[in-house]
Parts: sequence; C-alpha cells; structure tokens
Amino acid sequence: MAAVAHGEQQATDVEDARRERDAQVELIIGGMTCASCASRIERRLNKLTGVQASVNYATEKARVRFPDTLSPDELIATVEQAGYTAAVPPPPAPPQAADDPDSREPASEDVRADAALAVLRQRMLVSATLSLPVIVLAMVPALQFTYWQWASLTLAAPVVAWGALPFHRAAWTNLRHGTATMDTLVSMGTIAALAWSVYALFLGTAGVPGMIHPFELTIERTSGAGDIYLEVAAGVTTFILMGRYFEARAKRRSGAALRALLALGAKDVAVLRDGAEVRIPVERLAVGDHFVVRPGEKIATDGVIVEGSSAVDLSMITGESVPVEVVAGDAVTGATVNAAGRLVIRATRVGADTKLAQMARLVEDAQTGKAEVQRLADRISAVFVPIVIVLAAATLGFWLGAGAGAAGAFTAAVAVLIIACPCALGLATPTALLVGTGRGAQLGILIKGPQILESTRRVDTVVIDKTGTVTTGRMALVDVVAAPGMDADEVLRVAGALEDASEHPIASAVTSGAREKTATLPPVTGFANVAGLGVAGRVEGRSVVVGRPVLLAERSMPLPAELVAARESAQRQGRTTVAVGWDGEARGLLMVADTVKPTSAAAVRELRGLGLTPVLLTGDNEASARAVADEVGVEQVHAEVLPAEKVDVIARLQDQGHVVAMVGDGVNDAAALAKADLGLAMGTGTDVAIEASDLTLVGGDLMSAADAIRLARRTLTIIKGNLFWAFAYNTAALPLAAAGLLNPMIAGAAMAVSSVFVVSNSLRLRGFTPLRRPAAGDAVPGRFQAAPADVG
Repeated sequence: MAAVAHGEQQATDVEDARRERDAQVELIIGGMTCASCASRIERRLNKLTGVQASVNYATEKARVRFPDTLSPDELIATVEQAGYTAAVPPPPAPPQAADDPDSREPASEDVRADAALAVLRQRMLVSATLSLPVIVLAMVPALQFTYWQWASLTLAAPVVAWGALPFHRAAWTNLRHGTATMDTLVSMGTIAALAWSVYALFLGTAGVPGMIHPFELTIERTSGAGDIYLEVAAGVTTFILMGRYFEARAKRRSGAALRALLALGAKDVAVLRDGAEVRIPVERLAVGDHFVVRPGEKIATDGVIVEGSSAVDLSMITGESVPVEVVAGDAVTGATVNAAGRLVIRATRVGADTKLAQMARLVEDAQTGKAEVQRLADRISAVFVPIVIVLAAATLGFWLGAGAGAAGAFTAAVAVLIIACPCALGLATPTALLVGTGRGAQLGILIKGPQILESTRRVDTVVIDKTGTVTTGRMALVDVVAAPGMDADEVLRVAGALEDASEHPIASAVTSGAREKTATLPPVTGFANVAGLGVAGRVEGRSVVVGRPVLLAERSMPLPAELVAARESAQRQGRTTVAVGWDGEARGLLMVADTVKPTSAAAVRELRGLGLTPVLLTGDNEASARAVADEVGVEQVHAEVLPAEKVDVIARLQDQGHVVAMVGDGVNDAAALAKADLGLAMGTGTDVAIEASDLTLVGGDLMSAADAIRLARRTLTIIKGNLFWAFAYNTAALPLAAAGLLNPMIAGAAMAVSSVFVVSNSLRLRGFTPLRRPAAGDAVPGRFQAAPADVG
C-alpha cells in the first residue's frame, strides 16, 4: 500500500511539475454562433496531447494551457481546421507622440464588436420589415388577396437568402467538417420551409389565383401540395436574428463594467525631466519617474507621494465617496482623482502591475473561466444537436408512415428542428457570470473565478481576522480621564500640543484627538524625546510630561488612586494608557486603542443573516479579543494565535464538517486564506493576502464580505434559474413539436424568446444593491480594542 501511495504521489508531483512548465495563452475566437460551437472547439483543442482548453461562448475567448512541444500557431491552426477563426490578442499599441493625442485609436476589438453589432442590427431590421407582411398575410385569411402568395414569396425569399445567410454559412462550414450546431438546425428548417413552399407554388396547387391558406396550429392530413410555409421561413429567420441581436447587445452591456474599469486610467501624465514638466502618454511612464498631479487630475499610476499634500477621491476604485487625506510618504493608487493640492509622485508600479490592471485581470479571468454548472450545460449542448436532427428525421418518418400527409409530417419535423436550438442552454451560465462579475467590479468586489460561486453556496462558517478587518488597524484616542479637579479637554489640549512634535503612532492618535476638540494647538518649546518612555517640553510656560506612568513617577508625579483604578480598568479592556502631568502633578490619562470599524457590527449581523457562524481570530490577548467580539456580536473567539496556528484553526473547523470562509488582510493571513474553502481578502491589505484569496474586497470594509457572498449566491441562483428555464423549455417543447402541435413559426419565436429571457434574467444582476453602510454617526463611541504591542 505504501508503494502504491508513493507511486501516486510521484505521479502527482510529475503532473504538478508539468503544469508549471506549461505555457498559457488566451485566444480570441471568431465564427461561434452557439454553445455547440464552443464545445466543438474545446473538444478539438483538448484532443491535442497535453492541452487543457476552456472555451467561453459569451466572451468569445479560449483559455488554453499547452506544453512547450506546441506553439500558439498550432493551436490556432486546430481551431481553423474546425471551421472557426482564432487569434492571439494584439499587444498594446505603441505609445503615440506626446503632441498627437488625437492619433490614439480605440481598442480594435471594441471597434470590431461594434461593427459586427451594427451589421447584425441592419440584417435584423431589413428582415423584420420584409417578414412582417408575410406573417400578417399568412395569419389573417381576410387579408389574402388574389395573388398574395406570390407577393409573400417575393418578400420571403430575400429574408431566407440574405437575412439567414450567417446561418447558412455556418451550416455549410459545419457540414464540411462533419459536425452540426444550432445554425444547422436553423438553416435546415428555413431552407426546407422555403423549398416546400416553392414546390407547392410552382408544381402544386398553392399558386392558383385566389388561393386561401388558413392559419392553424395543428397538423392536418393533406397532400401538402396546396400548403406554403413562407411565414415560417421568414418569421423564424427574423425571430432568431432578433434573439441574436439582443443577445449580442446584452453581451456588450455585460462587459461594460470591465471596459469602464480599464478606461478609468489617465491617458497622459506630466513627468518631471530636469526640473521641467514634460507631458507624455501614460504608457511611457517608468518605475521611478516623478510626475505631477494637479487638482482635478487623475493619478496616472500607483506611486508614493514625495511632495505635497491633498485629498484623494478613491470612489472609482473603492466606491467610497469621502476623499482621503494624503501627505508625503503615503501610497496612492492609479486612476484615483487628486481633489485638492498639487502632488509630486514617484511611480512604483506601471502598466500591467498597477492595482487597476490587476483588478481588470481578475474580472476578466472570472468571466473567461467556467463554473461546474456551465461545463454541464456545455456537455449537454455538444450532444443535443445531433440528437435533434435524428429526432426530426424520425418525426418526419413517423408522420409519413402514420398517413398524416407530407405537409403535416414536414410541419412537425421543421418545428422540431427549430424549437430545439440550444441557444438558451449555452447562454444560461456565461451571461450571468459576465453580469455578476462586472457588477461586483463596480462595487469593489473582485471574484477570481466562476468556481467560487459554488463555494459560497456551501459556506456555513466565516472566520474573521481582527486587526485591519474588524478594526481599523490604526491607533485612535478613545477616552480621556482627568485627575480630580482637572478639566479633561484641557488635559487633552496640552498633551496634544506636546505630542504634535512626535512621529510615534500613539502620539499621532493623541494629536488627532486633540485637533478634533480645538482647531489650533499651543506652541511647544524645549521638546525632548525620552526613548521608550514618552516626551517632555514646555507648553504655555508649563513643564509638561506625556508618556508611561513610570516616566511621571521618575519626575515625582505619581498617579493618584483614581487614575490608578482607571488605568487598571483600561488595561483589562486591552487599551493603551498615556499619562499626562505638569508642574509636579499627574493631571490625567489618555486611552488609545485600535478602534472597531463603524460597519463591523452591522456586517457581522448580515453574515449571521446569511446563515454563517462568525468566528473571531487574532494574535491579540484574550481580553482585547473578547472586548472586540462583544462589541460586534461574535461569540466564538480564538485569541493569541500565531500566524502558523491560524491555518490549524481553519483545519480544525473543516475537520468538524464545516465549510469555512476566511476574511483577512495581512501577510500572516495568507496561508489561512488559501487553506479556507473560500478566502476573502481586504483590498487595503497586502498583495500576498490578496493573491491567496478567492475574492478581493477593494474597499477594505467588512460589510463588503456580506455583499460579496450575497452577490455570488445571487449569481448562482440566476444561473440555476436560467438552466431550469432552458431545460424545461426544450423538455416541454420538443414533444409538442414532434406531435405536430407546434407551428414552426411559433417554435422559432419561442426559441428566440427563451434566449432573450435568459439574457434578460442575467441582466437583473446589474441592479444588485449593496447593503447600507452605517453612517459615521451610527457608530457607538467609547468601545475599543487592543494595545499596540498586542496588534497582530
């Protein structure tokens, strides 16, 4: 048994090593008209040794992993042998001259897509204009004038010959390659209807003057020599063209979020060259360049501020409307807007390495991949068309043998061909994924792959990292306790003035708290930093000391009993205390802590409402963790956990049968995020954590975790609804068509409507609304978290 296990492990290692050596390419596929086309291309590619291909009909792209023994040209040749076109996406266009901004062309892929949509719209409108009188004449006998049938032929023939030309071309290509797709069914059905009508008009009795053709939904046992089906040939073509047009337009709308995301970036930038500003295209920007951003301009790329201060509008990236104050040394993100002062920024990431490009790549990867439910639909579509053709032939043979007459048998067979088009089946999953992931990107929720959707459905436990996830991760002033006879505001004002000269995080928290109380702080003289203990100086003629109680004790300013009791109480809550004294007496205590985010408690309630059990995970001490857990409403707490032990906590929960989601933001969360069944990383966290996760929450708001799970589950629900409709439609309609109870024109309309329904149902995800974030005033003051030494 050990030898077998060892052999299996060796095989796994070899496979993993092979995958690491494999290259990956994305191909743009042309000529696909339905899910069967995608399935056929995928099968052809996967027949090549060592190739793993996934073809997405909705995005018209193929993601192919291939060994070094093959080349992209060979992959393209394989696709072309199947009757389609393939191409590697063109590289980014070279930068244009800085003085010629108008020379930039829009993306060629978008131009081609818009042109194809315009051609399809023209074909649909012309076909609809010609088909309408044909359908009306066929359905209203009172309007059938003496030579109406010949007028119908004149109008219907161009529709079948020109309007349905894309179907005929695709069917011919399929025939040459020995396969069949939905276009084969449409082409066969419309040509058969037209051919039968021409036969009846020229060789039968349908062409006689004054012929009346009643409109009926059921078959009638006649010879068929006097029956014409021009309304079927023209109507089916028009209905399917309409379905294709609305489907194509919806796909363009579905991808709008990704295109908008890519369009957020700046187009040019003012770079400093020898002290002078030179405006160049953003593509020419290099890491290390210093560039200028004026108020109202977009920040060209990710970087660090080297000069100036301002407020930056992050709404394009995070969705948050309140600008964030930034100063020299702060990192900024490309595509955000400088709202106030002039900034000089050093570029740290350019091109494909920027946060914006990474976001776009995550969205596109999610839209190009396939969920398990989509693979099921693809497998069904691949075998569905040949079965339908056999069923249509069997239907024709059965009704001929049953004596129903050629017309009745023909009607039933054509209805089978048309009603069975598996278009809705192929669109059910990819359109929902396109819209769902696009809407997620708009809300700052990046879904890395469609397989994530299945994970969200099964999750029952959510493990939440504390620092930076539930809390802000930054120290803030939370309370001031004055000694007997002292005013708390005066204690804070004096301490804030002295701490303003220090760069320590606790000093910054005190100063910020003081500035909230008073606009201006008094000047400081004789400032001195006492390493590890605090600071000292003169404020308004008073000799002030701020720092640890031991520093005050050394200077004969011990804490009175009231302050000692307040300090002990604060320590039990995990707060850090700073003592303030002057003129030989301790004057008060300042409490600072890492504060809970205003939305965290509401987010935990929402997660509970989704059926999840929240668990708090932190490296902090038990008292701090419990205080935070009590505030946000979490009962299970794992405190004083080392980074390596976080993985063990996840594993233990999984061993108990739970399906676990993990929300974190730090480097020490990366392994736990990867271990969890579903990893959600805060976008404000580290790149390592984001890379290890399945979902990225750009805004760093825990409420977004609930939104992400809601959106993923909603998308999965839409997919299931689409698949149910597609399966139910074909299952119910095929027997009706085979029984001759469905007119071919009605069948064509129903088939087109089913596709439009699936796409429209998916577009409902565009209206997904995030949960309401509590306003700043909703937060309950005075409840806080851990000491800086405990932050983990």
